[in-house]
Amino acid sequence: MTDETHRHGDEALCETGLKLYSRALREGGVPSATAATAPCLIDIGLLHPAIDNLDMLEPTEPTVALQRLLRTSEEYIARERRRGERLADVFEPLIRLGTRAAASEATPALRILSSKERTGQAIEEAMVEGRHELLAIQPHDSKVTRRPDILEGAIRRDQAFLDRGARMRALYQHTARHAAYSRARYEHLTGNVEARTLDEVTDRLIVVDRTVAFIPASADRSFALEVRHPALIAYFINTFDRLWRLATPMYPETVQRQSLDGITPRQRAIAALLIEGHTDADIADRLGMNVRTARVHIAKLAATLGSESRAQLGYLIGQSGILVPEPDRAR
Repeated sequence: MTDETHRHGDEALCETGLKLYSRALREGGVPSATAATAPCLIDIGLLHPAIDNLDMLEPTEPTVALQRLLRTSEEYIARERRRGERLADVFEPLIRLGTRAAASEATPALRILSSKERTGQAIEEAMVEGRHELLAIQPHDSKVTRRPDILEGAIRRDQAFLDRGARMRALYQHTARHAAYSRARYEHLTGNVEARTLDEVTDRLIVVDRTVAFIPASADRSFALEVRHPALIAYFINTFDRLWRLATPMYPETVQRQSLDGITPRQRAIAALLIEGHTDADIADRLGMNVRTARVHIAKLAATLGSESRAQLGYLIGQSGILVPEPDRAR
C-alpha cells in the first residue's frame, strides 16, 4: 500500500522522495519495497524497475528526467493555449450579445453598505455628483448632539451641495425644533433649503437627485442599503412628499402649532398613542424624546382632562374629542 501523503505535482520533490532518489543515484538503485515511502518517484518516472531484477528500482538520469518533465509541461501549456483559443471563439459572439445587458447592470439597483463610515462616504459621493435636489428624513438621534465633528462635516457637505444651485428639503421630528444641533445647522446654511417637522417620521431616508436613496438595513443602522431602483426611488419620493404636506414649517419660516382647549399639539400626539395602548417608553421613542419628558407631558395631559388614573385618562381622551380633526370639530 502506498502512502498517499507523498503524492504531489511534478514541480517539486518531497523531502522523503528527494532523499530516496539521491540514494538511488549514489547506489545505482534501491529495493522496490522502499518506494512505498515515496510513490511520487515512480509516478513522475524518476525510478523504474530494473530489467534484470524486478525487486530493484533504478534511477532515471536527472538530465533525462528534467527534459521529459519540461517537455510534458510544454505540451500541457500548448494544450491549454489551444483550449483557450477554442473558448474565445465560442464566447466572442456571446460577449457581443451581452455587452448591452452588462452596461445596464454596471450600477447595481441595490447595494449593502457594511458600516456607518462606508454609508457616510457613499452619501458624500452621491452629493458631490448631485446637482438638483436632496430629500432627507431625519428621526431623532441623541448621539448627534454629542458629536460636533459630525455636525461640522454635515454643514460643509450640505453647503457645497447648495452652492451648486441644488435644493434641500428635510423632515425632522418636532423635538428637533429645540435641539441645539438643528439650530446650529440651519444658522450656517445659505441657499435653497427648507425644513419641516412632524410628531412622527419614518426611519432615516436620504434621496439625492431622485436617482439614489439610502435607508437603514439594520436596527442599529450599522448597515445601510443604497437603492437605485427607479420604482423604489419613486415610492420614497411619493412618501416624502405626502409627509411634507402634513408637516409644520421650521426653516426658513417657523410656524408655531396652536394649542386647542388647553391641549398642546405634543399632548395630542401623546394622547393618540396612549389610546392605542403604547407604553411610556414606546411613546418616547416614537416622538423622539426621553421617557421622563414623555411622562411629564402625560401628567400635564391628565391634569388638564381631570384624570386620576391611566385607565380613566384613556376614557377622557376619547370623550374630549381632542383627537377629532379640526374641520370635523367645527361641524
